Amino acid sequence: MNITTWQSREACAPLERQKAVLHAPATDELVLQVLHCGLCHSDISMLDNHWGMTSFPLIPGHEVVGRVVSVGAGVDPGVIGQLRGLGWISGSCSHCCQCLGGTGNLCSSLEATIVGRSGGFASHVTAKQDWTIPLPKGMDPADAGPLFCAGITVFSPFIDEAISPTAHVAVIGIGGLGHLALQFARAWGCEVTAITTNLAKANEAISFGAHQVKSIDQLADQAGRFDLVINTVNKPLNWSAVMASLAPRGKLHQLGAVLDPIHLNAFDLIMARRSITGSPTSSPASLLKMVEFCVRHNIRAQVEHLPIDRVNEAIERLRRGDVRYRFVLDMHEIK
Repeated sequence: MNITTWQSREACAPLERQKAVLHAPATDELVLQVLHCGLCHSDISMLDNHWGMTSFPLIPGHEVVGRVVSVGAGVDPGVIGQLRGLGWISGSCSHCCQCLGGTGNLCSSLEATIVGRSGGFASHVTAKQDWTIPLPKGMDPADAGPLFCAGITVFSPFIDEAISPTAHVAVIGIGGLGHLALQFARAWGCEVTAITTNLAKANEAISFGAHQVKSIDQLADQAGRFDLVINTVNKPLNWSAVMASLAPRGKLHQLGAVLDPIHLNAFDLIMARRSITGSPTSSPASLLKMVEFCVRHNIRAQVEHLPIDRVNEAIERLRRGDVRYRFVLDMHEIK
């Protein structure tokens, strides 16, 4: 299939519109005609090769909403025409202990949508059927893309860490991840505290579900309070103060990809049996639960739409932090 792509030739280079050939779907694969695709900070990290694993030319985009237009062997042709979402993961082996045990996101043969593959800034994208999630009735496909990366990233700790609806939860960072984490925590039933470096966002944080808003400088005053702290920021913090804010057996769930080491002393963990966790997205089952939960509780990303031919503008604005809170590039008029 001849497709249109937006790709970068080298690190930090702008995206260019190009033609490419997409292989026919293999066994258990399907092809999505891309309608909308979110822009995530992980796309920036891949474009700039911050993680040292980018292959160029790179076609980014891993918050895809599209329509199934073709299927490979083993995929029911009846899914053709369905609207589906695709996130960071586009495939796994389906037969290892992790896949069979429901944690396919931990599969050692994981296929990431934009690592060694053609991503969603294209007219079409291929993925394994298990990792393309049908959109439930009541979910707006135009705004759904960010849920399949940002959304599942902050939803997964509630499932995977078995968070109680009576828990006290803090979210550090009111941004692309944080504004969704606040919504999930409130809908889960938790007492929710937003922690920010910018108190000008306080009213917005409350509108997203926070019961109260604290400055990051006030964290030391919250000792022993939180059962879960979800940290969405990718900059170093006062880690001892973060850990001290946890209740006994509380958890810091680290989602921001901080490149510097996280420095703690042993007693930050030992004295109250506190711990640090993290999560690389989640399983197809959790994705299915997430989209159902979003519809039930009217959880959605706050997005700004731009046409795909303005993708470089969106990238530069995201680098500056000039978006509240996610960009979605609209693809459906590609010719």
